[in-house]
Amino acid sequence: MLKKPWLNFYEAHVPEYLDYPDTTLPAALAKTTRENPDFPFLIFMDRVLTYREVNRAADRLALSLQQLGLGRGDRLALHLPNCPQFVIGYFAALRLGAIVVPCNPVYTARELTHQLNDAGAGMAITLSATYPLVKKIRPDTALKQVIVVRIKEYFPAIKKLLFGLLLEKKRGHKVDISTDADTTYFSDLLARNDETTFSPAEISSDDTAILMYTGGTTGLSKGAQLTHRNIMTNAYMVRVWANVVDRPVKILASLPLFHSYGMTTCLNPSALGPGTIILVPDPRDADDILKNIQKHRPAMYPGVPALYVAINNHLDVDKYDLSSLELCNSGAAALPPEVCLRFEALTGGRLVEGYGLSEASPITHGNPAFGDSRIGSVGLPWPDTEAKIVDVESELEVTEPGMPGELCVRGPQVMKGYWNSPTETANALRPDPDGRGPWLHTGDIATMDEDGYFRIVDRLKDMILGAGGFNIYPREIEDVLFEHPKVLEAAAAGIQVEGKGERVKAFVVLKPGETATEEEILTFCRQNLAPHKIPRFVEFRDSLPKSQVGKVLRRELVDKKE
Repeated sequence: MLKKPWLNFYEAHVPEYLDYPDTTLPAALAKTTRENPDFPFLIFMDRVLTYREVNRAADRLALSLQQLGLGRGDRLALHLPNCPQFVIGYFAALRLGAIVVPCNPVYTARELTHQLNDAGAGMAITLSATYPLVKKIRPDTALKQVIVVRIKEYFPAIKKLLFGLLLEKKRGHKVDISTDADTTYFSDLLARNDETTFSPAEISSDDTAILMYTGGTTGLSKGAQLTHRNIMTNAYMVRVWANVVDRPVKILASLPLFHSYGMTTCLNPSALGPGTIILVPDPRDADDILKNIQKHRPAMYPGVPALYVAINNHLDVDKYDLSSLELCNSGAAALPPEVCLRFEALTGGRLVEGYGLSEASPITHGNPAFGDSRIGSVGLPWPDTEAKIVDVESELEVTEPGMPGELCVRGPQVMKGYWNSPTETANALRPDPDGRGPWLHTGDIATMDEDGYFRIVDRLKDMILGAGGFNIYPREIEDVLFEHPKVLEAAAAGIQVEGKGERVKAFVVLKPGETATEEEILTFCRQNLAPHKIPRFVEFRDSLPKSQVGKVLRRELVDKKE
């Protein structure tokens, strides 16, 4: 039987097993609305929307989408940034039993075409500024209906007026759809119906709710089928772990809601109980984030290391009151210890690292919210979640503490498989002789210590085979680079050197106003790394390529430069 030493380090409010609500998220939102109709649900551009307003809009939109032909099992693409229309469209589709396909608004034509076609999406909701792209690729997709969102519709009156006069056309939001067939404005659909005539579909917890596409940084992205049970259980785990099951909480949502991390930590928990979501459309806008923290006083701020780095190094950070922050969770990439300590000193809040992946809705691990958090680790497996380390080649369980291997997880949040990809599903979900369900092979190299704390060493695909056959993990090098007082951001990757195989290259972004030489960086590495891990090359950059959620794209660094 799998040993669970991590249970000894759970906080008092966290049990080994949870008693989940017998519901789905769209039904839970309706219940929360009945009990708290006037509670603030969303804050967007300083405008407050109550549960009643959002729930009513979701019902109205659901009825209109139903009349346009969207039904159970059909796929609706949400091609939007963080805005009220995303939330309304999300719950409207789920209430119809349709499958939501979240799409990154900054996708290229090729990326978006692939995702729409792979999902078989027949309907899409897109922003007016991105509508020209959707219109361009539409003939190459199965889209039958396109719904266009005008971002200003939920602005406060004065901001709406000023945006329309000064910025709407300049920023590409002014579009004419009058001659485009089967194309409708989002606001027109809301005005079309009375929500009292809408009856939600009968939904099974085993039905697919979301096709969450993986990043595709190592090839074409795949759609993880997340069921209604997957997303509901993971959202409830968030509430339990953060100890907010019985109290409202304000959450700053700068993480994109189209990403599984933002969806689960920012959006879904507030369907299960009253809570306010402060929507930030651009996750890279540190000024907007700081202003929202000061004005709206969130207690929770899930993020990624790049966001915390931006706040730590913001020139005016000392001018903002960030004292409302109680709990911040970092995920999607390794959190350098120096970044964590600096952020906690600035805010007085708690910053803990966790772990997850899209295939697990996404969260499987976290450091205790207010207990024994260990910097550099991703913490403990969450309730009802099993985790083990297996040898990469033999797949036998590694039982010796501290020995690296592939991390495997199992729990109610794990997907039922990839969309239309049986071979990929079989590679990721592998049966266990115990008959208690398959294990998800994450592709991440990790270790577990004697207390059950896990550390992510690196992505299996990012591992560098160094001189002498040594395995080198980029994260080890990056953690050292972050300790250099002149370094703002850093990444390490393996590059091919003719006749010598892979060698380590460091990519470094310096803090504003700082200068450094390649030899200065290499000397620092020699003082802090074993010889086989020392980079052979250093490239200074103005910025590092990142995904929309803030994960550094190591392969893009290598593919573009080498």
